Amino acid sequence: MEVILAEHAGFCFGVQRAVDTVYEQIGNREKEGRPIYTFGPIIHNEEVVDDLEKRGVRVLDSLADACAVPEGERGTVIIRSHGVEKSVCESLKELGFDVVDATCPFVKRIHNIVEKESLVGKSIVIVGNAGHPEVEGIKGWSAAATYIVESVEEAKNLVLRPEEELCIVSQTTFNYKKFQDVVEIFGERGYNGSVVNTVCNATEVRQAEARELAARVDVMIVIGGTHSSNTKKLYEICRQECEMTYYIQTLDDLHLRLPESVRLVGITAGASTPNNIIEEVQNYVRINF
Repeated sequence: MEVILAEHAGFCFGVQRAVDTVYEQIGNREKEGRPIYTFGPIIHNEEVVDDLEKRGVRVLDSLADACAVPEGERGTVIIRSHGVEKSVCESLKELGFDVVDATCPFVKRIHNIVEKESLVGKSIVIVGNAGHPEVEGIKGWSAAATYIVESVEEAKNLVLRPEEELCIVSQTTFNYKKFQDVVEIFGERGYNGSVVNTVCNATEVRQAEARELAARVDVMIVIGGTHSSNTKKLYEICRQECEMTYYIQTLDDLHLRLPESVRLVGITAGASTPNNIIEEVQNYVRINF
């Protein structure tokens, strides 16, 4: 049996940069002695977050958590890769924290676009998952009316003023084809405005590669955190192409009973999945099946 690992599996540039930033700050703490926090989990992977916690890095889930930190313990707070609202950064600085921004540069680009376009009066449409931290962060940089649309149906049902000029952007990890479908609906409805494809190129490549791989294997394994939006989308894409698709977080979740007819097993992983977990799963499947 052959095991094929997708070329673009595991940490993307933005995630690697964010994780490296935290470990650099841990090294600096040994000299400075200041406490380290992340605003929200630095990435959507429990293993990484647990390791950082063991090294003394605490997670602040909200501004209320930040306010509850005694003044003498308000050290460095690192902004997660997903980014946050503009007001959050300002409030953290006002509280006396040293803010280190590890927002993915591709997400930061969306913040800049949204802020600029909203300040000239355009309404913002974010194509993405409502409630996702990246989407909430993007929304927080808009100075105008902002709408979050997750599906073609929602785009069809969204009520806008005829004179509203739009700027349409996307969550970086959104399904690229779904983004195109949603944008098409706005075009059909005759709304004026601009469309900026802000789906990260790494996401497009990863999704296209996963679709192609899933279409030619007998079994597909998708590895990633249970809260990882981009991993869930990879699973959805692979499941459309390969009925025997499994979503796991670590090797402990892998409970396979493979028929003898299986000859090809494909593996991909979300952008927040560490290489050691991917290698562990890959080696296990190669040895045991």
